[in-house]
Amino acid sequence: MATGAGAASRWSLGTTVFGGLLIATFLSLLLAPILYIVIKNLAEYVFLGKPPSPILPPSSKQPG
Repeated sequence: MATGAGAASRWSLGTTVFGGLLIATFLSLLLAPILYIVIKNLAEYVFLGKPPSPILPPSSKQPG
């Protein structure tokens, strides 16, 4: 581990960059699909006059 003159600033900069990348990854994994669904439903409602479709979980029935 570094102990020189710039060690503290490098440590804080590295922590900030790593944390920012981690937060950006999680936000993009969560927000992109949610925003897609919201905008799709909004466009259907505004342009086609359809009521928003409910978001249902996948069916648990097994085929066959």
